[in-house]
Amino acid sequence: MTGPGALLRAVSAPVPSSAPDLELTVVMPCLNEALTITGCVREAMEALAAAGIAGEVLVADNGSTDGSQALATAAGARVVPIAIKGYGNALRGGIAAARGRFILMGDADGSYHFGHLPRFVERLRAGADLVMGNRFLGGIEPGAMPWKNRHIGNPILSFIGRLFFRTGIGDFHCGLRAFSADAYRRMDLRTTGMELASEIVIKSVLFGLRVEEVPTILRKDGRDRPPHLRPWRDGWRHLRFMLLFSPRWLFWYPGILLMAVGLILGAALVPGPLPLGRITLDVHTLLFAAVAVLIGFQAASFAVLSKFFAIRAGLRRAEAGFDGWFRYLTLEAGLVCGSGLVAAGLGLSLGAVWFWGGQGFGRLQPAETLRLVIPGALCLVLGCQMILTSFFLGVLRLDTRTDAA
Repeated sequence: MTGPGALLRAVSAPVPSSAPDLELTVVMPCLNEALTITGCVREAMEALAAAGIAGEVLVADNGSTDGSQALATAAGARVVPIAIKGYGNALRGGIAAARGRFILMGDADGSYHFGHLPRFVERLRAGADLVMGNRFLGGIEPGAMPWKNRHIGNPILSFIGRLFFRTGIGDFHCGLRAFSADAYRRMDLRTTGMELASEIVIKSVLFGLRVEEVPTILRKDGRDRPPHLRPWRDGWRHLRFMLLFSPRWLFWYPGILLMAVGLILGAALVPGPLPLGRITLDVHTLLFAAVAVLIGFQAASFAVLSKFFAIRAGLRRAEAGFDGWFRYLTLEAGLVCGSGLVAAGLGLSLGAVWFWGGQGFGRLQPAETLRLVIPGALCLVLGCQMILTSFFLGVLRLDTRTDAA
């Protein structure tokens, strides 16, 4: 009997070497799909035979209790049990057991047209690393996709994916897709849920793999129960994953915008109150402008640090533009700039004390002294943050290789 430890290794293990005479493995994650699994397996096997593709159909069963395993075996599939729950775990376990040079994945609910698999293989043979199906190009049958998914969720998430990762993929979340075993190894996937679909695309783009699309049809699934997919929850998980993989949009752009707004507004308020029609902005707004600069700097610096760490850890490849200016972000440059800001902050603070002394160290008008105190405090805190961030960046840049000299 296979123990839990062995099953865990099966899920997390890399793709094994492909069989020399097996070109394609069709992987179908399955959880209680007795109504549709037979038709899906037969459709895939018929497509393999008709196109003359040497392949197999592998069903990654995630604990079905309705007899799906026996039905899949009877239809000609190889069934691999995956004990660890989760869509991503089922796929990763099935892919780890695949024997083909190419792998095509698709749900076993009857919604995807496995007869289209030859068009995926054709692109892979031509050199593509990942071939995505596009349901919006191929056609969506009536009732196959809820209106909120078709007109809101998928278009918005696909647009965000194209914007964040500069790719032309039109259907980011089509479940029918194919890739080479070598490309899969390079992706080094980590997620265990529905986010796996996004991770495959994002890492393919970030690692510079060749990604193409082919049209495919989405059919109404053959289940007699609600689907496992929960649109709002899983949609948020996809969006969250894309945001975390794109520090430019999550941290860098918002941080730079906050810093710019804070500096411009603060510079306008330091000389005196700023009348705007019936509203007059004063030192209270100056304080919030300083806070915006601090938060913006934290966000922008976190974007730089997280991107550098991702490159260093092999989660994404280096970019020429990033490397070009990143070499100027040294510990020494950070210490010089940070020390300069600290010195400016001390100077402004001493100026405020000097002004207070000129008033006999008595009561003061906040609108007068805070125009020196707030910029002084901002420079002190910003300078210290810059120094500490520079030291942390220096730690990340240390050579941590463990190989012998």
